[in-house]
Amino acid sequence: MAETLLFENKVTLVTGSGRGIGRAIALHFARNGADVVINFFRNRTPAEETAHEIEALGRRVLLVKADVGDLEDVKRLFDETEQTFGGLDIFIHNAASGYNRPVLEQKPKGWDWTMNINARSLLFAAQRAVPLMEKRGGGRIVSISSPGSSRVLPDYVVVGASKAAIESLTRYLAVELSAKNIIVNAVSPGIVETEALKHFEALADKGVILKAIASTPAGRLVTPEEVAEVVAFLCTPAANMIRGQVIVVDGGYTLPAN
Repeated sequence: MAETLLFENKVTLVTGSGRGIGRAIALHFARNGADVVINFFRNRTPAEETAHEIEALGRRVLLVKADVGDLEDVKRLFDETEQTFGGLDIFIHNAASGYNRPVLEQKPKGWDWTMNINARSLLFAAQRAVPLMEKRGGGRIVSISSPGSSRVLPDYVVVGASKAAIESLTRYLAVELSAKNIIVNAVSPGIVETEALKHFEALADKGVILKAIASTPAGRLVTPEEVAEVVAFLCTPAANMIRGQVIVVDGGYTLPAN
């Protein structure tokens, strides 16, 4: 008897899914049966590599270059999804950017750029996702947030504010979309062991990873795959009654006072 995959015949759109956490999420859904829309903005090569991996799993994949900070690009992203797949079951809002600077050095351009890509895009992408999900009888929306939404991190003011906005939007969307059988939540990873983190540590030469591990009760960093597993869980029937919540996945990093 053939194995029934958890997300078989489901269509999943993951923004910022060429690399890092987004890539892990896209691959996790594909391994569990989903067809996937891969979105990227600047880095085509890793996005294409991710798409090829998904195709090798026997899934359908759509690769779309789009800047989610641009509302016309958001519209086009969902239009292409509809044209290719006819509808959408799962939307993962992962793409993020930002200007890491102290409060007094932030500029209006940095604020607009960060808020548009990280937070505004969630609201208007959700508006485009809803009719595609209604065609399927409902759906799931999961956003990727950050501990910086409520904790003060160095030079993180604008990104932190955008993540706080994401978490607020998650609550509002969860309430208003429940009647349409669309379930909305967010996942807040701690420090995740990605290539970007390793690159940052190499540039900073501050032992960032070792310091983070020492501050994590679990004794190691979170992996992108572990974030992907929690995101996927929120898209299963087992999580039907989890709505408007922010699930922290950080190995206990944010629990100690110091």
